[in-house]
Amino acid sequence: MYIYPDNLKAKATMWLWELKDLAVIGIIFLLSVFAFAYAGVWFPLVFAGSYAFLTIQVDDTSILDFIRYACAYFITDQQQYEWRYTQNE
Repeated sequence: MYIYPDNLKAKATMWLWELKDLAVIGIIFLLSVFAFAYAGVWFPLVFAGSYAFLTIQVDDTSILDFIRYACAYFITDQQQYEWRYTQNE
């Protein structure tokens, strides 16, 4: 089921994923099926399933977005602290 964005500026979604994520999941899944058929390697299937799970959209956010925000807050973006001494008179 294709759901068109209400305000024409929101990202288009299909089922529980954005269309971009759905295309990435399809490509990864296709390559992982080929890898499993020719080499017996099952790790790409796990990667495809994990990516599909992490990109499920609920209330316009996903688990992957939350992980990105958490990494930015705790690791990559600098937190700014301002220390000030005030003398009580």
